[in-house]
Amino acid sequence: MHDFALQERQVLGELAAWIADRRDAPVLIPPGSAGALPAVGRSGIGIRATWALLRDVLLPSSFPADHPRYLAFVGGSPTPAAVIADAALSAAAVYGGSELEAGDVVVAERMAVRWLCDVIGYPEDAHGVFVSGGSLANLSALVAARHDRVGSGGGLPDVIVISAAAHSSIRSAAAIMGCRVVSAGSPDHPTGAADLATVLDSLDPRDVVAVVANAGATNTGAIDDLAGIAATCEARGIWMHVDAAYGGAALLSPTRRPQFDGIQRADSVTIDPHKWLFTPFDCAAVLYLDPAVARSAHRQRAAYLDAVDNDDDNPADYAAHLTRRARGIPVWASLVANGTDAYVDAVETCLAVAGYAAKQVEAAPHLELVTEPRLSVVLFRRIGWDAARYAAWSAGLRSRRTALVTPTTYAGKPALRLCFVNPLTSTDDVDFILNTLEPDTSPALEDVPDTDHRATGDSRSW
Repeated sequence: MHDFALQERQVLGELAAWIADRRDAPVLIPPGSAGALPAVGRSGIGIRATWALLRDVLLPSSFPADHPRYLAFVGGSPTPAAVIADAALSAAAVYGGSELEAGDVVVAERMAVRWLCDVIGYPEDAHGVFVSGGSLANLSALVAARHDRVGSGGGLPDVIVISAAAHSSIRSAAAIMGCRVVSAGSPDHPTGAADLATVLDSLDPRDVVAVVANAGATNTGAIDDLAGIAATCEARGIWMHVDAAYGGAALLSPTRRPQFDGIQRADSVTIDPHKWLFTPFDCAAVLYLDPAVARSAHRQRAAYLDAVDNDDDNPADYAAHLTRRARGIPVWASLVANGTDAYVDAVETCLAVAGYAAKQVEAAPHLELVTEPRLSVVLFRRIGWDAARYAAWSAGLRSRRTALVTPTTYAGKPALRLCFVNPLTSTDDVDFILNTLEPDTSPALEDVPDTDHRATGDSRSW
C-alpha cells in the first residue's frame, strides 16, 4: 500500500499531464450526475480506477476557483510554480511546525513572511506565520490581542469592536473566545475614525480586546480609514487588527497603495495568499507588529515538546495550531520563480478588468452600478429584477457550468457582485456574463445562452 508500484508511477505521469492541461480543455459536469460512488470496502478498487473517478467524476463536478468566470466570493488562480511546490510539499511529508523537523523549509517560509511584512510596511522585527485561512488568522490575532490584558472587572477583556462590514469570521472568533461584538459604522460604507470613536467612548478601554478594521471588505471592497482608526486606537492603548485577507494584495498597486495608509501601524494584519496572491488553497498569513506577544499567547508547552521548546523560531508558536502544513512554501516558490514584478502586473490586470466591467455596466441602460467600484469588486443591479430573478439567473449559469456569479445585498436590496482576483479573467468573460443580462434574456435556466467556448469545445486557454 505504501510503495509506488508500476500503476502508481503511471498514474503520477498522467497526473502531471492533467495538471498542466486542465485549463486548456476543461470538462465540468453537474454534481450528482455520475451516480453512486464505490463503497469503502475491505478490498480496494486500485489506483487506476480511483484516479479515473477523481479525474472524470469528482473534480469536474466542482466549479474551480481558478475558472476565469468564477466571480462569486473571492476565488484565486494559483501560479504553476505554486502548484508544483504544493504538490511536492504533500509528497515530502514535511511537518511545518518546527525548525527541528522542517529544516530550511522554515527558512523559506520566513522569507515569504518577510515579503508580506514588507508589503504591509512593517519594520524588520515584525513576523508572522502561514495558517489555513483568514478565519484562523483572525482568531489567532485576536487571541494574541487579549493575551496578558486585564479587564475593568479584573478578568479578561471581552469586547471586540468591529467595522460593520467585518468578515463573518470575526463574529465566529468572538464566539469561540466568549466575547461580545460591538460594531461601528455602516456595512455598506468604509468605517471612519469618528464612527469608531463614538463606539469606544461608550466602553471602558480595558474591556476592549481589539478593534478590527477592513482593508478590502469582502462584499464591497471598501477600505476603512486605517490611519484615523490607528490614531484612535493608539490614543486609547487598544490593539488594532486589520483584516486584509482579500484586499491586501492591492497594496502591490502603486495607484492603490495610498488608500491603505495606516495599515503599517496595525498591531496585526491578516492577508490570504490563496485569494489574490495566486497560491493554492489553503494559505493565509497572520502578521504581527510585535511577534513576541503572539508567541507568548500561542506557544504550547508539554514534555513531548521539550525538544522544540527552546528559542528556535518555530511557526507553531504564532497561531492557534500545533500541527501545520508548511503553507508558505508555495508562496515562496512562486515569488522566487516569477519575481515580484509579475505579481504587481497580475494585480493590476485584475483591477483593470474590474474597471472595464464597471464601465460596461454604466453604459448599459438596463444595468446600474449601486456604488463606485472599490478595489476589484463591482456591485450592480439588473433594473427591474427581484431576488428570485437574480437567483434563477445565477442558478442557470452555474447549472450550465459557464460562470459562477452569486447575488448579494447592498443597502438592503438584492444586487449582483463580481470579484476579480484572477488575471486570466478577460474582458471577453465580462462581456459574456453581462450579455446574459440583456433585456430579452430570461433568467430561467433553459434560456441562458449556450455560447461558452468551454461548452462548445473551443480550446481557447483559460
